[in-house]
Amino acid sequence: MLPTLRETVDFYGLMANKALGQNFLLDSNITDKIIRQSLAQQNISDFRQVNIIEIGPGPGGLTRSILKAEPRSLTVVEMDSRCIQIMKDLQVETDTPMHIINGDALLFDPTENIPSPRQIISNLPYNVSVPLLLKWLSQISEFSALTLMFQKEVAERITASTHSKDYGRISIIAQLTCSIKKLFDLNPECFTPAPKIWSSVLLFQPLENAITAKDIAKIEKITALAFGQRRKMLRQSLKSFNNITDKLEQIGISPTARAEEIPPQKFLELSRLL
Repeated sequence: MLPTLRETVDFYGLMANKALGQNFLLDSNITDKIIRQSLAQQNISDFRQVNIIEIGPGPGGLTRSILKAEPRSLTVVEMDSRCIQIMKDLQVETDTPMHIINGDALLFDPTENIPSPRQIISNLPYNVSVPLLLKWLSQISEFSALTLMFQKEVAERITASTHSKDYGRISIIAQLTCSIKKLFDLNPECFTPAPKIWSSVLLFQPLENAITAKDIAKIEKITALAFGQRRKMLRQSLKSFNNITDKLEQIGISPTARAEEIPPQKFLELSRLL
């Protein structure tokens, strides 16, 4: 029988490592809620038909909740070698095929050797959450869903609409690839140690007509210029592109508009002209 999560943390003397962006979630009521709400929004009752990948399981709080939902298989990717033995303890206790990878999630391709259908579930390390998300969005057709926790301010950027201060590159790419649903917010006291900020859990489900990695690369280039000088008119911020005024007008964008006024679909249309 497994010890409680708190007993596990105490036994291994596991203190969160700030350099790895760690904030442990030890309350099973919350980790169970993450899985329960993700399943409900996907209109499924368990993960029996799904191969799950968890990034940064730490002491295994969310891992335990994932295992309760009976995934077809579970692959955990953990950079912190201190947590690997904890994962091995769980592996012994579960009937679920479980694979443990001690490595950097930024270098790990979850589409290799893990059959479809596959989903990623993670309390993301906050210091690499956006690079990881952008990487997965570029191959979003390979996943049936992503259930991810971010700093609340990052989640607000992802879900932001036009004319808001949070709207930008990550909003555009995420919304062109996925339907995004906020499941709930978590206050700092839910974590050990308590961070200074709130967190949010988001569910990403791929759109049928999601843009390609090639589209994303072009949109990243355009939005880097447009939002890098977000108070400038587009005819100025994008002047490095030939005939930019004509191309903006061609798709119904005023050359005097600013980046925050342009919806994601128009950025996609522009990227395909340039």
